[in-house]
Amino acid sequence: MKSIISLLPLAASVFAQQEAPAAQIPLQTAKPLTLESIPLLGYGTWNLKGDNISEAVSWAIQTGYKHIDCAAAYGNEDKVGRGIADGLLRTGLSREDIWVTSKLWNDHHGTNSVEAGIDTTLEKLGVGYLDLYHMHWPVASGTFGNSIEYLDTWAAMTLLVQKGKARHIGVSNFDPEQLKDLLNHTSHPPSVHQMELHPYLQQTEWLEFHEKNGIHVTAYSPLAGTNPTYDNTDPTPLLNNSVVGKIAEKRGCTPAQVALAWGMSRGTSVIPKSQHKERITENFETLECVLKSKDIKTLDKLGKEAHRYNNPSKGWKVDLYKGLEDGN
Repeated sequence: MKSIISLLPLAASVFAQQEAPAAQIPLQTAKPLTLESIPLLGYGTWNLKGDNISEAVSWAIQTGYKHIDCAAAYGNEDKVGRGIADGLLRTGLSREDIWVTSKLWNDHHGTNSVEAGIDTTLEKLGVGYLDLYHMHWPVASGTFGNSIEYLDTWAAMTLLVQKGKARHIGVSNFDPEQLKDLLNHTSHPPSVHQMELHPYLQQTEWLEFHEKNGIHVTAYSPLAGTNPTYDNTDPTPLLNNSVVGKIAEKRGCTPAQVALAWGMSRGTSVIPKSQHKERITENFETLECVLKSKDIKTLDKLGKEAHRYNNPSKGWKVDLYKGLEDGN
């Protein structure tokens, strides 16, 4: 597998001072997208609710997004699937022109439940195959509660690649001990690791570990605590942070675009979510937001006091994020 450096055709353009970043990536292809061509700017579907889910997803594809991030746990894959179908129809794109990710939920861990999980997802999304299938958490839920389990589940996930149901498999929300243990027990390492990353939770050393091991990283919650699920009282919401605001004003960008451009400059995919057409379009126009190296260095300073928004450890009664910033 290639290193993360080979995945940065877009990230490199974030720093370019003379040329604007290309707004249409990846270009239409005759074959399914590969890990090397995963679009760094994606569209997230967590917490998409209400009557316009399908319309929002379709609009995202019409706007130019070719990376759609889904999950069984989001409870909306049927509506997301209808949106994908409508977006492809309206743009004239084919299934192979977009990257679709989904995730296995905790109730389908183990040797015998994984395939049923992806089959349900494929049926709801109507996409035929997934470009990427994540283990959503290293946690199995059952009759007697939750427990840390991932090795048997991962072994079952590798078979999905052999059967053509997923072109790549990955993990999400693993800590260093868990990921190293997985790497030591498989001949099929994760292609991608999805985790919470934003200027308030930068996890630079953890990101470097993935680079060294050829594992691409996708950043969820790239705008920090803007999701209504989170407690947004402390620290100051990222998009209201004066440092972010000043950079946005200087570069002719919005605060959200600055945060997303920062994430892509690190080589990570970012998957902002919105149900509003204006915000969906605004986020996509991040590809035209050019940050200078001094902007990146300034934003890096926001991570001195790490703040993690998503940590269900207490509620699930399991240990998560051990050894990581703002973890257990």
